[in-house]
This record gives sequence, C-alpha cells and structure tokens, in this order.
Amino acid sequence: MSFTTNKYVLFLSACLLSLLSLSSQAQPGPLQALTVYKTPTCGCCKKWLSHLLAQGVAAQGRELASLSVLKSRHGIAPRYRSCHTALSHDGWVFEGHVPAKFIQQFLANPKADAIGLSVPAMPLGSPGMEVDERFMPYQVLLLMKDGSHQVYAQIDTYEEQF
Repeated sequence: MSFTTNKYVLFLSACLLSLLSLSSQAQPGPLQALTVYKTPTCGCCKKWLSHLLAQGVAAQGRELASLSVLKSRHGIAPRYRSCHTALSHDGWVFEGHVPAKFIQQFLANPKADAIGLSVPAMPLGSPGMEVDERFMPYQVLLLMKDGSHQVYAQIDTYEEQF
C-alpha cells in the first residue's frame, strides 16, 4: 500500500468510528434498573420479574423473609400492598404486578408528588398472575406522597398490559 492509500484508509476508519460513536450515543439507554424485593417462596414474583426482563426493564431480585418493614419505610400503605416491591435507584416504588409498560411510562415522566405505582392484591391475568385464559380487570394506582392515590391506568383486557 502506498502512503496516500494508508492515509485514506486511516481517514475512512476514523470517520467510521465517529459514526459508530454517534450512533451509539443516539440510542436511548436502558431505563434505570429496579431492585425487586420478594419472599423466597413466591412463584408469581419470579414470573413478574421475568415479565419485566422480557419487556426490557432491567431488574434484579432480592429475597427477604418479610417485606412489611420495607413497604412501610417507603410509604406503601397496607391497602396498596401486594406480594413484592420494586424500587428504582431514584427511590420510586412499584408495588405488586404493575405491567412493565406503565413502569416505563412513569419513569419517563415521573410525578413530583408521587412515590410510584401500585397494583394492589394480585389480580388474575396481570403480569406474573397468568392462570390459563382467565383475566380480571384492574387498576394501576399512582401512589401520592400524602398517602392518597389516583388511577394511573384502567386495565380492562389482557392485551392492554403490553
């Protein structure tokens, strides 16, 4: 190869690396990872964690013998509780079988006076609570810092969760 050809190859390589760098910067990064606190024996919690991962939400499970102290510490009133609690690194709370779709929406535009989202109890057909073809409509609640809630989403069909 001649000197001119080497210069040309080096120039093209530098351009390609610059384009690759810009391309990777333009891609949105993953949403902040969640830590999912669950009891060691809960099967639906494992299924919900799998749902998160399948929907592109980074999450890791942590087992605790009891979750009530954690839930109280993060302001989750008993009427809003379910079997597991997920926390973001920024302190947002996702209680129960909240579909990943709504976690992603909330994290993209969090409400300043909220602590997070909840699906109280364990509605049949919600992510992690699939039983055959059965489905029970439910609400995703927006939990407020003052202890109140608002309806964040009404889920009337299985498909609305995705």
